Amino acid sequence: MIEIPSDLHKDLVPLAFLLGKWAGAGVHDFPGSEKCNFGQEATFSHDGRNFLEYHSQTWVLDNDGNKVRPLETEHGFWRIDANRRVEVTMTRDDGVIEIWYGEMADKKPQIDLVTDAVARTAASAPYTGGKRLYGYVKSDLMWVGEKQTPEVELRPYMSAHLKKVVTPEEVERWAKALPSDMPDDGIAFFK
Repeated sequence: MIEIPSDLHKDLVPLAFLLGKWAGAGVHDFPGSEKCNFGQEATFSHDGRNFLEYHSQTWVLDNDGNKVRPLETEHGFWRIDANRRVEVTMTRDDGVIEIWYGEMADKKPQIDLVTDAVARTAASAPYTGGKRLYGYVKSDLMWVGEKQTPEVELRPYMSAHLKKVVTPEEVERWAKALPSDMPDDGIAFFK
């Protein structure tokens, strides 16, 4: 369910599908680094201004799905203009800062992004740019990331399937908002 908070900046309504805390798993595979399954927690939040704040943490999972060690951490800010063009500034724990530009797909909650600028510290691994695709599919958030280095052409390296994390307070608020004439058997509701 996409919920639009009353205090969300009006410019951000097209990005409302991203809001909340998400958790799930995915696959990491890039030449020169370990191929692995990973877990992810990502949060998109707002404070009433014209941007979403983004934070993501990923960690390597063992064959039983247990956390082994951190993989990547990202922090950024997402904006969108009246023409549905999206811009993202992002800082990553490996010493990379990126500026991404893209746009929302027409009539669906999907965002395609491409790096416009990349800055790296001396300690970071070689990296020249990337692409990302985010989509809201059947109430889940899915994404795929591509990257390139001076040695490796642009190719997919990470993808994940995330589910919305629901707090007990949200369940209580939704339960209180249910209509009082809700059928007992649940079946009549769909007729």
